[in-house]
Amino acid sequence: MAGSTHTVTNQVPPLVQYDVFGSDRALLEAVERHLAPEAREDGLAELSALGHTCGSAQVREWGVQADENPPRLRTHDRYGHRIDEVDFHPAWHRLLGKGVSAGLTAVWGRPGGHVRRAAAFLMWTQVDAGTCCPLSMTHAAVPALRADPELAAEWEPRLTSVIYDRALRPAGQKPGALFGMGMTEKQGGSDVRANTTAARPLAEDGTYALTGHKWFCSAPMSDAFLVLAQAPGGLTCFLVPRVLEDGSRNVFALQRLKDKLGNRSNASAEVEFDGTWARRVGEEGRGVRTIIGMVAATRLDCVLGSAGLMRQAVAQAVHHCAHREAFGGKLLDKPLMRNVLADLALESEAATTLGLRLAAAYDDGGEQERALLRIAVPAAKYWVTKRCAPVAVEAAECLGGNGYVEESGMPRLVRESPLNSIWEGAGNVQALDVLRALRDPATLDAYLREVGRARGADHRLDAAIKGLLTELADLEGVEGRARRLTERLALVLQGSLLVRYAPPEVADAFCAGRLGGDAGTAFGTLPPTLDLASITNRAHPTP
Repeated sequence: MAGSTHTVTNQVPPLVQYDVFGSDRALLEAVERHLAPEAREDGLAELSALGHTCGSAQVREWGVQADENPPRLRTHDRYGHRIDEVDFHPAWHRLLGKGVSAGLTAVWGRPGGHVRRAAAFLMWTQVDAGTCCPLSMTHAAVPALRADPELAAEWEPRLTSVIYDRALRPAGQKPGALFGMGMTEKQGGSDVRANTTAARPLAEDGTYALTGHKWFCSAPMSDAFLVLAQAPGGLTCFLVPRVLEDGSRNVFALQRLKDKLGNRSNASAEVEFDGTWARRVGEEGRGVRTIIGMVAATRLDCVLGSAGLMRQAVAQAVHHCAHREAFGGKLLDKPLMRNVLADLALESEAATTLGLRLAAAYDDGGEQERALLRIAVPAAKYWVTKRCAPVAVEAAECLGGNGYVEESGMPRLVRESPLNSIWEGAGNVQALDVLRALRDPATLDAYLREVGRARGADHRLDAAIKGLLTELADLEGVEGRARRLTERLALVLQGSLLVRYAPPEVADAFCAGRLGGDAGTAFGTLPPTLDLASITNRAHPTP
């Protein structure tokens, strides 16, 4: 009798051993669309292999282990010597090694490299978002270092290597290296021009001694860091190596690790500099201009990371509802649940489509594409990252009480979901950057040309473009409505891309719910007359 009360029925099997790439129709189609024919076959094969890796039970378990066993700070060794090291769980190193070998830091100059990496980054976020931080910063350091050709020649081959070497030794002795970044300070936050860290010139040209602190420094066991400090000529960008060429440790005093809401596998530290050796990158007084290329690249990674988290949340929700029965049938077949799932799937597909389009603009590199990136990256970073948290929470609700239990994996997604909206400049910073971009007529022209390619295909999109033009015609007091304007820019851009590229049922539902006002404020309020079943089936992560 006792055994019969523990018969397990109507429980959903875990979503593992599947191709994360091939099962994501929106991602697969975006890669096929944006990769040049000569790079398509190799790119698809490479991403399919990574998709199977990301969906494997072993790699998924490593992600759980890394999250459940956060890094530990060791300031001193047993003898009292200052060492300033961070111990990571073995799963962290396995994951980071996989990410590096998959080419997540090796794309600059590679044909179609940014599109291929964007797809890979979006998938890797679904395994463990923590390791994405050093992978992102290492990738993004390349354009900043190119401000100094000599430094770039020295460091770029290390950063674009596909070999992960965790040893703490001089970077010149390693087959590959990772980069971090330290900009924010206690008193300034996003206002980096308020930084107080001082840089004193040394005898050797281009070298300095830094004294000060950094309030946030992620992945502090990286081989080198780009930091901002006040030199005699003003705010300047510097390269700070973790270990000096003679093998001695640079002064890099880790005060504590942040106890974060999510992103727990990754260490974020407070760092003190006290005569820390540094090499100048670019000119004195032009630190922001030098490091802005790195910031732009990491902001795109915030978009891709949020798109990845949304995709995983939607995949888990659809998978659950396809197997779970309630009220006489599969949850997936219930009209109201189908509305919720389709609405979530729309948000996920719109984010993926936009993220890959921006990656393609990086690959193109033309003047108009660069102009588009100047406005589209902060707009996308603002909007896509803000949509991540509500998507994750709603997707967890689709699992009911099971979605509130750690073993489901959904709480981990929920904890991670606000991160990309906060890091690399929170919402107001992005909205203000959009306003700055609008000062350049070429930037607005590039945006309008992009969305204009879809004009005439959907009356709701046409009306949204017209309304946006009206809003742009009156910029008096615009700072107070910068968020509203940025949201509209992002939604119109997403709508135009879906109208051009997505299946008709997806574009129709997006334009109805996001541009036409024919939906409520919560997910699951789309017009029931739409083809919601096709949208949900498209989002199914078929194992």
